[in-house]
Amino acid sequence: MRAAVGLAMILAAATFASAAVAGQAAEVVKVEGGQVRGRVAGDVLSFKGIPFAAPPVGDLRWRSPQAVRPWDGVRDAGAYGHDCMQVPFPSDAAPLGTAPDEDCLVLNVWRPARASGKLPVLVWIYGGGFVNGGSSPAVYDGSAFAREGLVLVSFNYRLGRFGHFAHPALTAAGEGPVGNFGLMDQHAALNWVKRNIAAFGGDPDQVTVFGESAGGMSVTNLMGAPAARGLFRRAAIMSGGGRGPAPLRRMSEDLPGLPSAETIGVNFAKANGIAGDGPQALKALRALPAPAVAKGVSLAELFAGPPADPPTWTGPFQDGVTLVGANPDLFARGAMATMPLMVGATGADIGFLAARSKDELFASFGEDRDKARAAFDPSGQAPLAKLTQVVGRQAFMIEPARYLASEMTAAGQPAWHYRFSYVARSMRPEWDGAPHATDIPYAFDTVAAKYGDKLAPEDAAIAQTFHAYIVNFAKTGDPNGAGLPAWPRYEPRSDALLELTMDRGPVVGPDPLRPQLDLVAARARSASPSPAR
Repeated sequence: MRAAVGLAMILAAATFASAAVAGQAAEVVKVEGGQVRGRVAGDVLSFKGIPFAAPPVGDLRWRSPQAVRPWDGVRDAGAYGHDCMQVPFPSDAAPLGTAPDEDCLVLNVWRPARASGKLPVLVWIYGGGFVNGGSSPAVYDGSAFAREGLVLVSFNYRLGRFGHFAHPALTAAGEGPVGNFGLMDQHAALNWVKRNIAAFGGDPDQVTVFGESAGGMSVTNLMGAPAARGLFRRAAIMSGGGRGPAPLRRMSEDLPGLPSAETIGVNFAKANGIAGDGPQALKALRALPAPAVAKGVSLAELFAGPPADPPTWTGPFQDGVTLVGANPDLFARGAMATMPLMVGATGADIGFLAARSKDELFASFGEDRDKARAAFDPSGQAPLAKLTQVVGRQAFMIEPARYLASEMTAAGQPAWHYRFSYVARSMRPEWDGAPHATDIPYAFDTVAAKYGDKLAPEDAAIAQTFHAYIVNFAKTGDPNGAGLPAWPRYEPRSDALLELTMDRGPVVGPDPLRPQLDLVAARARSASPSPAR
C-alpha cells in the first residue's frame, strides 16, 4: 500500500514537473481563502472575482479591509465580481460591466496560458474621481498584456462615502484606522499581490503599478505612503495630476475654507437625521441603505451644479497613513519613494479653472501676467471660455505630469514623459483633441472593444505602439524596445517628450507647450510654495 502511494506521488510529481517544463498553467490555483478555478481563452488564462478582503458590509462598513473569509471547495473565478457601490452614469468613458454593490473587494488576474519562469506583474488602478469606476469595464481587459508575457492584476476599491468617510463616532469606536478606506483597499490589494501572485507565475519582486486619473493620483499616494514601501518597483501615471491641493484636508482639524473630514461626516449624518457622536450614531449610519450613502456622489452629479452647502462629501484627505502629505512637500523632504517612472497626460485633458474676465485669468499668473497673455492669447481674440479650458487642463493635468518627471529625474531615477494627443478617426468630427481617459483603450490595446466596427487601422497601430511602451516598461523599467521610436529619458534642459499625434504618429522632440507650461509651473509654485530642498 505504501509502495503504491509512493509510486503515485512520484508519478504526480513527474506529471507536475513535465507540465511546468512545458509551461502549462494550472487552471486551479490556491490563494489565501481557498482554491480558485480560472478560464482559458486561447493563449490567455484569467481568474476573475477573487476576494482579497472580507465583504465590507454591515459592521464592516467603514472599517479597514479585513482578512478574507475562507471558502470550501474550488471557487469559480470565471466572472467579474461586483464593482463597488456607486451611482453609475451613462457617459462614463469606461462603463461598468457589473451591478455595483458594497460586497466588492475582489480582484482579477490575467496571465499567459503557457509560460515559464517568473513573470513581471502589472497592477492597474482605475480612475473615476474616487466616486465612480471599477475593474469590470471591457476596456480594462488584461488579455493583451498577458499575451506579451505579463501578469496583469486589476482590483476594486471602495468609492464615494463608502471609500472616504470620517465621523467622531467612527473615530471614538476605536476599530482601527479610519477615513480613506478606498486607499486602504489599494494597500490591501497590493499586499495580496505580494503574498499570492507567485501562485499565478508572477514575480512579487517585479511589480509595476499604473493608473489613470484618480488611479494615477492613487499611484502617487502609494509612492508617498511608508506603509506601501516594497510593494512595487515601478510606476506609470496617466493623467494623474501630480501637484495636488495645498493644504490637504485634515481628518478632524478645520482649516480656513476647508472643513475637516469629520465635519463633513457630521453634515452627512445630519442630512440623514442622525445626531450625536456615540455608538448609536455609528449604528444608525451603518444601517443606512447603500443607495442613501451613495446618493449625490457621482461624477455626473458632482459637476451638474454648485457644490452642496454644507458639504457632505470629502474625497481623500490627509490621514498620516495612506495620504501623508502633498506631493511637492514629500519630494522636497525626500519622503517620496523614488523609482522608474512613466508619466503623461492627454492633449485635451481635464481641468478646472474659473475666471470672470481675461484680466482676472492672467492676473492669477502674478508677475508673469503679461507673459501669460502673450503666450496664451497673442492675438487677443481667444474667447475666455477657451482660455480657461486650456490653462485649466495644463494646470490640472498636463504640467503636473512634466513636474513629476522632473522631480523623479532630480531624485536620480529615470523618467519618461509622454503626451497622448491621438484622436480615433471616428471621433475627429467631434473632438478637437484627445479628451481625458481616451488613452486607456490604447494602453490596454482594447481599442476594438471601444470602437467596434468604427476602428481604423491607424487607431490600432497607435494602440500597438502605446501598449508596447507600457509592456516594455513593466518588463525592464525602460519603455524602449525593438521597432519603437527611441524615447529618451526626461531631462529638464531638453524638455523632450514622446507625443502620440494624429497626423505624424509617435513623435519625439522638445515639448511644443514648454513656454506655456513654464508659466503654469511658476503660477503653481507661487500659489503653493514648497519647502526648499
